[in-house]
Amino acid sequence: MFTGIIECTGRIDAISQKGTNLSFWIQSPLSAELRADQSVSHNGVCLTVEAVKEGSHLVTAIEETIKKTNLSGWAVGSEINMERCMLMNGRLDGHIVQGHVDTTAVCLERKKLDGSWEYIFQFPESFAQLVIEKGSIAVNGTSLTCFRVGKDRFTIAVIPYTFEHSNINQVQKDSVVNVEFDILGKYVQRSLEFVVRSQLFNNLPTPKL
Repeated sequence: MFTGIIECTGRIDAISQKGTNLSFWIQSPLSAELRADQSVSHNGVCLTVEAVKEGSHLVTAIEETIKKTNLSGWAVGSEINMERCMLMNGRLDGHIVQGHVDTTAVCLERKKLDGSWEYIFQFPESFAQLVIEKGSIAVNGTSLTCFRVGKDRFTIAVIPYTFEHSNINQVQKDSVVNVEFDILGKYVQRSLEFVVRSQLFNNLPTPKL
């Protein structure tokens, strides 16, 4: 479990493939503090540390993860957002992020404002019910607030600190990012689906939602 508050960025030093799996050696300020079996968020993707050496650590992504994320576009030298799992003895500064990426989104526009940056992202319309005005969303693992929400797009605003301390500064028009929607919204949607199905099965009036 994560908060979406990025601790640092890492750099991909090496990539290897075995079958459909991709393995990455990543150098970062956190790597020396990690140990095998720890879960770490990489661009919002929860991956397990397999080995640590000389300021770098090794992680592997399986085919299912690669299909749902932007990992297939990672290259040697790519900058990756990193966050260790949350501690349960302090404040939750972002929002609850599982590290289970739902889909990817494409940057339609990046605009520099006076003191901040705005990004517009397009995502698959099938996820529209999980994005709400002023709701929480994780973009490459970063906890952000979305606004000007449409059926297949949303806007985020980025303050200078986040811009400077995450890889959002690398995102340009047509960049593909990982997106995880709010877990609370997913449970609400699932519960409502069962309510509606139950009403239809029992021939009862469908409640107004």
